[in-house]
Amino acid sequence: MELSTWLAFFAASWAISISPGAGAVAAMSAGLNHGFARGYFMTLGLVLGIWTQVLVVGLGLGALIATSSLAFAIVKWLGVAYLVYLGIKQWRAPAEPMVAEVDGGAGLVPRRTLVLRGWMVNAVNPKGTVFLLAVVPQFLDLARPLAGQYAVIAATLGFTDLVVMGVYTLLAARVLRLLKSARQLRLMNRTFGSLFVAAGGLLAFFKRA
Repeated sequence: MELSTWLAFFAASWAISISPGAGAVAAMSAGLNHGFARGYFMTLGLVLGIWTQVLVVGLGLGALIATSSLAFAIVKWLGVAYLVYLGIKQWRAPAEPMVAEVDGGAGLVPRRTLVLRGWMVNAVNPKGTVFLLAVVPQFLDLARPLAGQYAVIAATLGFTDLVVMGVYTLLAARVLRLLKSARQLRLMNRTFGSLFVAAGGLLAFFKRA
C-alpha cells in the first residue's frame, strides 16, 4: 500500500471510529459502569471485533454474508438479539456504580467478559461487513499481495478505535464521578439501555445494499 493511499485510509478510519454507533454506546456504557481502567477492556474487545470483520472480508466470507440472504439474516438477527440483550441488562442494572475495588475487585464484571461483550458488538454486525466490503477495496492495490495490505488496514482501524473508544470510555467514566444519587445512576443505566435497544432496532431494519 502506497503511503498516500494509507494516509487517505488513515483519515477515513478516524471518521469511521468517531461516527456514533453500537461500539460508541458500548464504550461509554463500560466507562459509566466500570470506570476507565476496567471499562477500557470493552474497547479491546471492540477492536478484536473489527479485526474479525477484516478477516472475514479478507477471506472472502464477507461477500458470502452480503450476498446470501440466509447468512445475512442469521448474522443480522444475532446482532440484533445481542444488542437488545445488552440493552435490557443495562436497563435492569442496579442503581449503583460498579467501580469500587471492594475485596480486590470481587463481584465486578471480569475483564474477559467485557472483552467478549465488545467483540460480540462488532463481530456480529453485518453493517460492518457490508461497510468494509464497500470501503476497503478502494484502498487495495490488487497488483500487490493482499495479506499485508489487509494487515495494515486492520492495524489502522484498531489504532483509531483504541484512541476514539478510549476517549468515549474516559468521558463516561468522568461523568460517573458526578453521579451520586441512585436516581441519577438509574437514569443513566436506562438511557444507555435504551440506546442499545435503539441500536438493535436500527440494525433490524438494515438491508443489504
